[in-house]
Amino acid sequence: MLDVTPLTEGWTLRHEGAALSAAVPGCVHTDLLAAGVIADPFLGRNETEVAWVGRRDWTYDVALPATSGHEQTDLVFDGLDTAAQIRLDGQLLGSVRNMHRSYRFDVTGLGGPLSVHFTSAYGAAEAVRDRLGERPSAYPEPFPYLRKMACSFGWDWGPTLVTAGIWRPVRLEHWSTARIARVRPLVTVERGVGRVELAVDVERTRVEAGLTVEARAGGVRACGTIDGTSGTVLLEIPGPELWWPRGYGEQRLYDVELTLSDAHGPLDAWRRRIGFRTLELDRRADAHGSGFTFVVNGVRLFARGVNWIPDDALPSRITPERYRHRLRQAAAAGVDLVRVWGGGIYESEDFYDACDELGLMVWQDFPFACAAYPEEQPLRGEVEAEARENVVRLMPHPSLVLWNGNNENLWGFKDWDWERRLAGDSWGEGYYLGLLPRVVAELDPTRPYAAGSPWSGSWDHHPNDPAHGTHHSWEVWNRTDYADYRLHVPRFVAEFGWQAPPAYATLRRALPGEALAPDSPGMLHHQKADDGNGKLERGLARHFPPPEGDFDRWHYLNQVNQARAVAAGIEHWRAHWPVCAGTVLWQLNDCWPVTSWAAIDGDGRAKPLYHELRRLYADRLLTLQPRTGGLVLAAVNQSAQPWRGTVRLRRMSVEGVTTGETTLDLSAAARAVGELLVPTELRPAGPKEFLVADADGLRALHFPVPDREVPYPSPRFDVTVAPGAVTVTAHTLVRDLLLQADRLDPAAEADTGLVTLLPGERVTIGVRGWETLDERAETAARSALYCVEPTR
Repeated sequence: MLDVTPLTEGWTLRHEGAALSAAVPGCVHTDLLAAGVIADPFLGRNETEVAWVGRRDWTYDVALPATSGHEQTDLVFDGLDTAAQIRLDGQLLGSVRNMHRSYRFDVTGLGGPLSVHFTSAYGAAEAVRDRLGERPSAYPEPFPYLRKMACSFGWDWGPTLVTAGIWRPVRLEHWSTARIARVRPLVTVERGVGRVELAVDVERTRVEAGLTVEARAGGVRACGTIDGTSGTVLLEIPGPELWWPRGYGEQRLYDVELTLSDAHGPLDAWRRRIGFRTLELDRRADAHGSGFTFVVNGVRLFARGVNWIPDDALPSRITPERYRHRLRQAAAAGVDLVRVWGGGIYESEDFYDACDELGLMVWQDFPFACAAYPEEQPLRGEVEAEARENVVRLMPHPSLVLWNGNNENLWGFKDWDWERRLAGDSWGEGYYLGLLPRVVAELDPTRPYAAGSPWSGSWDHHPNDPAHGTHHSWEVWNRTDYADYRLHVPRFVAEFGWQAPPAYATLRRALPGEALAPDSPGMLHHQKADDGNGKLERGLARHFPPPEGDFDRWHYLNQVNQARAVAAGIEHWRAHWPVCAGTVLWQLNDCWPVTSWAAIDGDGRAKPLYHELRRLYADRLLTLQPRTGGLVLAAVNQSAQPWRGTVRLRRMSVEGVTTGETTLDLSAAARAVGELLVPTELRPAGPKEFLVADADGLRALHFPVPDREVPYPSPRFDVTVAPGAVTVTAHTLVRDLLLQADRLDPAAEADTGLVTLLPGERVTIGVRGWETLDERAETAARSALYCVEPTR
């Protein structure tokens, strides 16, 4: 059998005569941090102080163990970041320049010192740019000229930390006669039978040896022979249990094992988990344009999605446990689709394994984002090689539901003056409309491919036309009020979002000793968006009076505004299912502590938006929607059962007096939306009234004017503290009450986000990680509670 020797110990990092111990997998930044050579780039403005790291060359050295008695030994790198030369005992094994693929070198009979010399990614990218010519980009960094994680070079939410290193595992593989080079599993369900067609490629040392393959899954066994260097074996499993997205059924997974043998016994084995499900992306034209609806096992879905960026700016630090924790957070918020965004990476198997188990559908971008990418060599060959490898690597995962060509590049060509500036130069269209769909069709025909996001399906329509295909809604955040989300009903909203600062404890850790203010030096450094603070200020001013000089109020109100903005969009779009078939929030996570669009900040703390997602993405959602001709109550029912009940409608004054009330029958079919027109006499008139709708434990509120025009009473409420809980009892209307648990203790977490209480109502907020129960606990809890206050 094939033997594996991991190469994880004894590595040294060298630079200009200096040497220090290196961790593999890892990167230069993590090694320098561990040795105390650089300060943490996530703190203060240290990012700028470590910029020199990305401009230097670095070398990793290790003594290669003696080879075994097998016929062949391969040196295998799962990931090298990015431009490097590999030498063994002074002999050049090869040169590489792609972070997104693996490499294999025959080192049979060789030994001695192994060195991996990394050239600065800046130097490598700039050399390609100088040869092929400048291409337009959303950022001035040279990321389009090298197959490396684009956001290493900085983004409007991320630091510029240009990494280098052996970022994924490296090992020696010793084998004889033959090894399994590639297995391509085509998994389908036909007439109640699960079919697993395993296309097997092998590498041989002896062509005369007779080879067989045996596959097992679900109690079924099948055998085949290898003719030359390839063969196929088919497994048919009667009546397989299906894999479903979360909320629609169970996530049944099957272990598949394939063994390669010769006459003397087993030589190599391949093991994966698969799931059986049918998958369709319905893009047919209809009366509203052309759709973009996922259909899994025959069920049409409204996709409740989030965009995913690399969870750490130094991605070699992301552990399997961290992937699983973050994705569990997503699932707990009602998410059923995660889009792996194109400025990042193809994630590790741990990510996709967790998505398989949690029922999170994966939309996978190919790594192209916000720039014109040259199509000449050496880039074109690298793009095809990485695409072929990663399509086959990821295709066993039932969670993977879409391959997407790029992020915003087709849109950029049309709207960002690229066509004129390119003057005929290549820019990536040949990848998105030619190379990538050809690779997917050849290797993974079981999954749909989209040329980009946004994309209307063809050049017959504007790439970001909301009536066709996928749409990115950024005009609202950049220029207008979030109420404007209600002006359009896109077929599928693949990006939209609103910024807010991270949790208070995250800011305190990231900006030690700083007097926090929206424009303090550290806050500005950790705000990467173009005019980000200006957009926050203008967006806040449309709803609240400016909290001048009060950082705590500024912090709280911007977090409220973020949750309100996202709610305005999702409630409107979900209420228009099935015309709109999905929303993918920008974004779930952060890669460092920063003011951004994320629901979970760079230290892993949930913002109020995260808790709001649990309401917005629940199977059942109650929402009040202003429409032409009146106010509509929409009952959004994503569950498999009809929703029938009674809704209580109350028109109330801000003083808490009910001025009108009725009950109505509510009805929404399974996977459908039911609507009721609010009676004219119950519609709130003017700033002193609002509407409350309650049904089956769900609540919807409608205030007809912005908060800055509402004459809120001074909030009065009682606070009691018990182990693991803070209870608030309201004596007045208390709007958007929030317990910022991390102000009690940086380790504390609250299980509840923003909540509005009517007079006499109470809420108990669970708190983990805060053990103080002395006489000061109630005072501390009260100081960590925030709510909307009267206009001063």
